[in-house]
Amino acid sequence: MTSISGEFSVGMTAQEAEGASPAIGRMLLDKVYHGSLEARGAGQMLATHGSVAGSAAYVALETVTGTLQGREGSFALVHHGQMDRGRPTLVIAVVPDSGTGALAGLSGRMHIRVEGHQHFYDFEFALPTP
Repeated sequence: MTSISGEFSVGMTAQEAEGASPAIGRMLLDKVYHGSLEARGAGQMLATHGSVAGSAAYVALETVTGTLQGREGSFALVHHGQMDRGRPTLVIAVVPDSGTGALAGLSGRMHIRVEGHQHFYDFEFALPTP
């Protein structure tokens, strides 16, 4: 496995969730990754909250397109985040067999850190030898 870290920015735009419960929010995601991953991420997120403050969950699908350590292509990420009375858990994984171009065969997991108002990623991944 290879490990890289870098910064990213994220924009979220609220969307109408037709036919969904009003307790479920839908957002469009627009991300820009910097560092060894130079890419744009686009996706959709669904989120809801519990009846106790600090309890919530979200799921998202994101397509990332750009270069990873100079290799060009795209891949998909699946997000599953949960807050249990303020205690967070977050799993972000590469969707199996979603890599295209020079990123075909990519596997891995991404971790997100927020420090102040800045977002950072830590990405552990494996790629087949070209």
